[in-house]
Amino acid sequence: MRIALVTENFLPKVDGVTRTLAMLLTHLQRRGDQTIVLGPQGAPRRYAGAGVFRAPGIPLPFYPELRFLLPPPGFEHLLARFRPDVIHVVDPVILGAAGIFWARRLGIPLISSYHTNLADYCDYFRVPALAQPLWAYRRALHNQCAMTLCPSPSTAAQLGLRGFERLGIWSRGVDSQLFNPSQRSTAWRVRVAGDSARAIILYVGRLSYEKNLSALARAFDQVDGERAHLVLVGDGPARAELEAALGPRRATFTGYLHGRALAEAYASADVFAFPSMTETFGQAVNEAMASGLPVVAFDADGVRDLVRHGETGYLIPPRDINAFARAIQRLVDVPDERASLSVRAQATASARTWESVLDGLLDSYRAIIGRSSLARAA
Repeated sequence: MRIALVTENFLPKVDGVTRTLAMLLTHLQRRGDQTIVLGPQGAPRRYAGAGVFRAPGIPLPFYPELRFLLPPPGFEHLLARFRPDVIHVVDPVILGAAGIFWARRLGIPLISSYHTNLADYCDYFRVPALAQPLWAYRRALHNQCAMTLCPSPSTAAQLGLRGFERLGIWSRGVDSQLFNPSQRSTAWRVRVAGDSARAIILYVGRLSYEKNLSALARAFDQVDGERAHLVLVGDGPARAELEAALGPRRATFTGYLHGRALAEAYASADVFAFPSMTETFGQAVNEAMASGLPVVAFDADGVRDLVRHGETGYLIPPRDINAFARAIQRLVDVPDERASLSVRAQATASARTWESVLDGLLDSYRAIIGRSSLARAA
């Protein structure tokens, strides 16, 4: 197949979207498919055999790590020359909207994927008036596509209630060769907590307001600090406030970690705490479980599709910070229960392979291409 990806977000920024696209491009290269990427300025010129063509952008006022990408006029001619069998627009906003327009004008089969609840971020960034217009705009974009792929059933259900049409599921896998309990390191535990016997509570992700990390800080205030230490892997605009709220004795901030260093952090911790209520999937939860960590999370879209309450972790009623703290403390106090949840979490997550997930996406591509061919023939 010949595939064109149009994405607002790509490497070198590292998050769930960019890691998923990197896995997809590597998979397509292995299969011998031909791919191009239309993405943001600053991206590498090539990745996994795919040419990457870059558009300039303006930072979003409430999320400066993302940009409004300004579609260069030559991109439509680029697509026409490449002659893709399918165009896949990833989380369309501005460049993605242009990609939809180009696909329809060129008569190329079009599929979209939904990754980020941007409208839900508006409350956290104190611009709630933008939420409903943003939902309406994104619905209008996605509903022009033959299919919109969602990362989890709960996200698809939420979008269906908001009027999104022709929804499918494109889940996420985990690299269990990298993320697994064998990466555990006593030296790492001593380095970050000062004592390998203390239980390490881990968070991995962007340190930003939409991740609801103030709730984690308030919950951890109720946890016995002599027996547990909080480690936050990541960076972002909320870091300074969190450092002030938690203090160096109770928490360690590592900044972003990647590859083996990230796998070591997961496997060397004891409990994964994830307070976000704006996820569409929660790839960090997937990786933590594969590394053998029981999860304490709020019962929210995306995450509830990964964690089985009482089997692989605990799903806490949204905004119940006291219950969140009690669940963490219980896993600190009862190591046998923690070990039992750990075994089931690792087995559950490791069954979610990237190979099967990405092959499923290619099946969706083929279905859209086949439908388009039948429509043209009719």
